[in-house]
Order: sequence, then C-alpha cells, then structure tokens
Amino acid sequence: MRIVTRPDFDGVVCAVLLREAINEKLPIFWAEPGDMQHGLVDVQAGDIVANLPFHDRCAMWFDHHYSNVPGRPFEGAFELAPSAAGLVHRYFADRLTTDFDELIRQTDKIDAAALSEDEVQFPENYPYVLLSMTVSGRDPDDEPYWNRLVTMLGAGTIDAVMADPDVHQRCRLVVEENRAYRDLLRQHTTVKGVVAVTDFRALEETPKGNRFLVYSMFPETVVQMKIRLADRDRGKVIVSLGHSIFNRNCRVNVGALLSRYQGGGHPGAGSCSFHVRHSDDTIQTILDVLMRNEPIPESRPGGGGHPAS
Repeated sequence: MRIVTRPDFDGVVCAVLLREAINEKLPIFWAEPGDMQHGLVDVQAGDIVANLPFHDRCAMWFDHHYSNVPGRPFEGAFELAPSAAGLVHRYFADRLTTDFDELIRQTDKIDAAALSEDEVQFPENYPYVLLSMTVSGRDPDDEPYWNRLVTMLGAGTIDAVMADPDVHQRCRLVVEENRAYRDLLRQHTTVKGVVAVTDFRALEETPKGNRFLVYSMFPETVVQMKIRLADRDRGKVIVSLGHSIFNRNCRVNVGALLSRYQGGGHPGAGSCSFHVRHSDDTIQTILDVLMRNEPIPESRPGGGGHPAS
C-alpha cells in the first residue's frame, strides 16, 4: 500500500493526513496528472490515490477536479471542493488526532486561489502561501524535499516548518524568483481582448514564479493563457489556463474546454499538452474561445488533467 499523489501543496497535505489516518510509514509515490491520465503511472493494488485522476487498480481515491468526475463506484471521496486535502480531512475525521483545521483552511484557500491581492503581491508575509510556492513537480530531484515536508507538517507547527534551514532557503529563493518573474511577465505577455497571453516558448527554460501575479499586473483581463515548452521534452507544448482571481468575469469553463484536448482541470484553471506540430492551430482555437468569453457546451468529463503552473 502506498500514497500516490501529486507534488503540489494540496498533494503534500493529502499525504500528511493519509499517513496519520492510516499508517505513518506509508511510502509516497509522487506522480503528475498527465502521466496518470496517459497510463504511465504504475498504480498497484492497495494504493491510495489523492489529487490525481482515478485509476482502476487503486483501493481508495480522493479528488476534487471538475474533469475527473468518476464514472464508476469507488471507495473514498469525490466532490468539487476547494482542495482534495479537505475531502481527506473530512473522510478520516474520526481517525485524526492532530488538529489540522488551520492547515486545511489554508490549503483550501491556496488551492482554490482565494487569495487577497496583498497575499499575491507579498507572499513572504503569509507563511502558508509562501511555503506552498516551494512545492512544484517540475523538478523530480525535489522528491526528498516533498517527503520531508510531509513529515514536518505532520509533526510540527508552521513556525517550526518555516524555521527549517532548507525551507527557509527555498522560501528566500521563491521571493527572488517572484521579483524576476514580474519582469518576464511584462516582456512575454500580450493582452488580446480579455485574455492575458503569456508565451514563454522562446525561453530555454520556463521561469518559475507566482502564478497569480499576472492577474494583478493585467487587471483588465479575466483569464490567462500561459504557453510553454515542457522542460524535459521540448517537442511538447503545455498550455495552462486560469481565471483571474481579481477580475472574476470569465465565463469559460476551463476544465470543460481543455478536456477537448486530452487535458482538463477545474472550471477556473486547467492545462493540456500536445506535440509542437499541432501547437499553432490548437493554441489559436483555444484563444478564440477565451476571447469570445462565452459559456461553452459542457459534456460529462472524465479522466482529464489538472491545472499546471
């Protein structure tokens, strides 16, 4: 039995809760939603999958993404909720002895992007927000850090976690990256109607930075379309969409739209990927829908992807 979850803050907190509720020694297998969607994750009988698309071999499943609506009965919980961790917390409420209420409140807020402009502009003043920015699946070499974070969040206070030398260093780096990211957003973002189109394909490596910053920089837009090449497979284009968290007037269900392109996510955030040879036409088609900013016909989704940063 393993915990199979995604390397983002919601996935980390899912692992914290599942270890306390079931077995503190449960190993964690970190996986990306796109890999799960394409059958590339070796899910084993007895595994508990959280914050990822459903897998037939798992013993339990917990998820909250619009595009992953289950198509069959299962053990666990699915709901269009702010976070997957919140569902795990509720499901195992009678087994948890540690008070995780504040951790869940913060995870819900962060994963649902229910942040204030001050939290976006100055995450260094908000420990949970800043900590969440240190967790990214873009570098698999960070796996030991994700595992340590699960252990630390399960055993200590947020102050103790933030005082850890490795966490402190990563948080300092995040603050520096966010400053540089602001300049890169200005250089590579074009406003097209109500859409902020950020195209990082010309860069040798996709920059890291606060994914919510664009919404405060381009307040007239209602949605961002971020385009980048996959860091490890330059033949693959990744398109990420996100509703503005400050100008909440986007009427396009992003999860439904991207499920047409073997992607998916939430109504307000999602991603898809495709080969570069298909990129120009697909990008333009998606952009046309966003620029019209009209509700799109929704089919019953299933097996889609998750938002990508």
